[in-house]
Amino acid sequence: MQYNWDFHSVWQYRDLFLYGLGISIVYTFGSIFFGVILGFITCAARLSRFRVFNWIGRIYQEIFRCSPLLVQLLWFYYAFPLLIGVNIDNRFAAMLTLSLYVGAFYAEIFRGGIVSIDKGQREAAAAIGMSPFQSMRRIILPQALKRVLPSFINQSVIQFKNTSLVSVISVADLAYMAAVVNGQTYRPLESYTVMAVLYIVVLLPLMQAADWFEKRLRVSD
Repeated sequence: MQYNWDFHSVWQYRDLFLYGLGISIVYTFGSIFFGVILGFITCAARLSRFRVFNWIGRIYQEIFRCSPLLVQLLWFYYAFPLLIGVNIDNRFAAMLTLSLYVGAFYAEIFRGGIVSIDKGQREAAAAIGMSPFQSMRRIILPQALKRVLPSFINQSVIQFKNTSLVSVISVADLAYMAAVVNGQTYRPLESYTVMAVLYIVVLLPLMQAADWFEKRLRVSD
C-alpha cells in the first residue's frame, strides 16, 4: 500500500514541537545539575568509613540503577503522593525522578574514577604531611575527574533521551507534543518522524562531540 506523506499539516504545529524540544532540554540540564550534586554526595557516602553512610548510598544506587526509569516516574507521580499524603505536580515529579535516576549513575562514575587512582599517591601525600582532604582535593580529584569525563559526558547525553519518558505523566516535552500533534492531524507517521528527526538533530552533534573529546583525552594521556 502506497502512503501519501503530508508534512504540511504537521508543519503548522511546528511551534508545539519547538516548545516540547525546549522543555526536554530544560529537563536534561536541570536533572544533570541536581544529579551531579546527588552523585557527589552519594559518592562521598560510598567512600565513607562509616558503614551506615556506605549502605545508604549503596541502597539508593541499587534502587535507581536496577529499576526502569519509566517505573520510577509512574511510582513517584502516582504512588508516592499516596504514601506521603501530598499531591505532587507532574513537572516536579519528573525533575525529581530524572535527577535521582541520573544521580545514581553519576555516583558510580565518580566513585570508579576515584578508586582507580593508585593508593600509593595517597600514601605519598600523607608522607609529606597532607591531610586526607588536601590529598583528595589536590591530587586525587584532578586525576579522577579527567578519567571520568568521557563516561560523564556519555551519561549526560543519554539523559536527553531519557527525558522522552516524562510524557507518560503528561509533561509537555517533545514526545508529548508529538502525540498532541498526532491527535490534531491524525498523521502519526509524520508527527513521530518529526519527533525522531529533532532528537537526532540534537543528539548526533553531542555524540560526535563526546567521541571527539574522549579521543583528545586519550591522546593527552
